[in-house]
Amino acid sequence: MSPITPRRIALLVAANTAIAPLAIDAYLPAIPALARTVDASVHLTELSVSLFLFGFALGQLIFGPLSDRLGRRPVLLGGVSVFLLTSLAITQVESLEMLWALRFLQALGGGASVVNSAAIVRDCFSGREAAKVLSTMVMILMLAPLVAPALGSVLLYLADWWLIFAFLAGYAGFVMWLLHRYLPETHGRDPDAPNFVQVLGNYRSVLAHREAMGYICAVSMSFAGMFAFITGSPFLYMEYFDLSPAAYPFVFGANIVVMSASNRVNIRLLRYFTPQNNLLWGLAIQLTMGLVLLAVFALGWDSLYTVVPLLVVFVGMQGLIGPNAMSSMLDHFPHMSATATAMQGSIQFSCGALAGVLVGGFQIPSAWPMVLTMVGASIIGNVGVRVLSGHALRQTSTTA
Repeated sequence: MSPITPRRIALLVAANTAIAPLAIDAYLPAIPALARTVDASVHLTELSVSLFLFGFALGQLIFGPLSDRLGRRPVLLGGVSVFLLTSLAITQVESLEMLWALRFLQALGGGASVVNSAAIVRDCFSGREAAKVLSTMVMILMLAPLVAPALGSVLLYLADWWLIFAFLAGYAGFVMWLLHRYLPETHGRDPDAPNFVQVLGNYRSVLAHREAMGYICAVSMSFAGMFAFITGSPFLYMEYFDLSPAAYPFVFGANIVVMSASNRVNIRLLRYFTPQNNLLWGLAIQLTMGLVLLAVFALGWDSLYTVVPLLVVFVGMQGLIGPNAMSSMLDHFPHMSATATAMQGSIQFSCGALAGVLVGGFQIPSAWPMVLTMVGASIIGNVGVRVLSGHALRQTSTTA
């Protein structure tokens, strides 16, 4: 294999991590059609997004520590295999309960795969260099949710919703080949890695680390706000604003364009400022957009022209928040990066799942559950990082 370079690592882990946004976003335009197939409401069918996130969170908790013991490649390739098989099974689903169950199993495989991505970066890089590689990875990764809804719409028109999951199985097969051929083992088998009891102790050590939990709070709440939007967007755009499934991907994709741009800005800003500085700016901008969005709906000024730009900037700030929070957190756990990543990912995706339940679980035909969940999550993220990581944030701002 050729030598490990930041660009190569970023490309490979981005291809692997793209499994998650593709599995979440590609079928969003098909949710109304899928709801008719399983004879359920759009809101109940949207809950399959939340179940996917819960499964994804659990998969990371279980398989992150296993990766520290067995090495990155066996766990990564095993997870992709499970994802592939369950994607094929979903093409035959006929009931809402079966859809929920298979999406949960699909997410377990996806979690086992994706939990390795940040750990692989941390195996090879640290500090500002790790933040730059993660930011490059996320920038490349933005192509997945940008393309996914449009691709889902095309596949929906070519056949039906089942073709979307057949495509996901095919993509998983391609990722397996790519990783098997080009990704070296960056950690290796470690028989002295923590056992089950020690893993629980490691998880407790992450939870007890005040500064790290501040960064986890920031990225998790930002993620929850984003998934409140993702869960509510099929209803908001295709029913509330009466957009067609063909137009939906273009409005949805605008969020990803801004997210990609903020990632690019983040890479440039890291030349002059710390990841913690960039994180705080991203959180502040996101909260501002959320509060303006709240005012727009409260005053009755809601339309595509007023709502879409605010949503685009709110979601787009993930490009400043995600990479910087993750790299700041991982700097505290160099010897158990996969375990720390698993805990962070589990909390992050659980918060996203809970946000989805708050938006869709009550089946309220209104935009208010989505808006209130987004604003609430952003407030918690801004307050949480300052309360938990405030001392460290003040230190980095004076030494940058």
